[in-house]
Amino acid sequence: MKKILIIRFSSIGDIVLTSPVARAIKEQSDFEIHALTKKRYHYLYKNNPRISKTIGFSKSVTEVLDELKKEKYDFIVDLQKNVRSVKLVKSLKVPHSSFPKLNIEKWLLVNLHINKLPEKHIVERYFEAVKPLNIENDNKGLEYYLPHNFNTKPTSINKGLSKGYIAFIIGGQHSTKIMPAVKVASIASQLSLPVILIGGPEDKKRGEEVVKSATSNLIINCCGQYSINASASLVKQAKLVITNDTGLMHVGAAFKRPIISLWGNTIPEFGMYPYFPQQRAQYVISEVSGLKCRPCSKIGFDKCPKGHFKCMLDQDERFIIKSSLMLLQ
Repeated sequence: MKKILIIRFSSIGDIVLTSPVARAIKEQSDFEIHALTKKRYHYLYKNNPRISKTIGFSKSVTEVLDELKKEKYDFIVDLQKNVRSVKLVKSLKVPHSSFPKLNIEKWLLVNLHINKLPEKHIVERYFEAVKPLNIENDNKGLEYYLPHNFNTKPTSINKGLSKGYIAFIIGGQHSTKIMPAVKVASIASQLSLPVILIGGPEDKKRGEEVVKSATSNLIINCCGQYSINASASLVKQAKLVITNDTGLMHVGAAFKRPIISLWGNTIPEFGMYPYFPQQRAQYVISEVSGLKCRPCSKIGFDKCPKGHFKCMLDQDERFIIKSSLMLLQ
């Protein structure tokens, strides 16, 4: 059997976004699929039944170079496309392909506000890397696989969640992509269902601020209390997901959960919005349009460069509440 290597080093959301490519390769060819990623994200590919073998490294791809050479791959799909992945591909001397990363186009939009970006989700751009293999996008969306029989019971957190809840994902890698606690508290207080706050240990304090500032509703801070898979299980069971632009947003899309996607300094036009190729009505984008300073980065900052953070603080709460009621119908 011929073997193919998919390269995506990080992070959670980016790896979840590669899942349609792995599924399409498996269903449309006879390739055995291996995946290369960082060890901390190893489980994301390991739990995926489309992937036969996952190879993880800690700091440098040189740690696994000999192992990769022994596999004698027939083709490499580079969905990372950075200096490290390009060097690795060259050293393996295997036929390969990648995708258009659009760094120049993103730079033009961020720095000169000239929009040359194609209207394509990044998943669709990922599929350009497998065109040489005659693999096509099946438009079935994203996948996320929990370990067998893995389930986090919401009622074990609070019995008040027995009739359903909204998952509010309050974390993110960069502060300018994170809705402030006071804003989250105001929105969560107006929602029609109980709310669980989901995030990592670094979001625990923000979650406490949300609960303290909330004026009504059952709001439970779960930040830092659960593993990624446990958090993903809670997202899977939610009636609605309200989320910053972060990895668990894509996990929610993989579970086909209705999503309200909150955008701060970055914009959906970069191609990382919730991916529902056949169900556009499953998600709503909430953003402050018309801000001349937005986007101020293709990734994010520790604080607003302008000092006002209008892209999050001016988010329309009434629109978000109205959208939540619509998506919960």
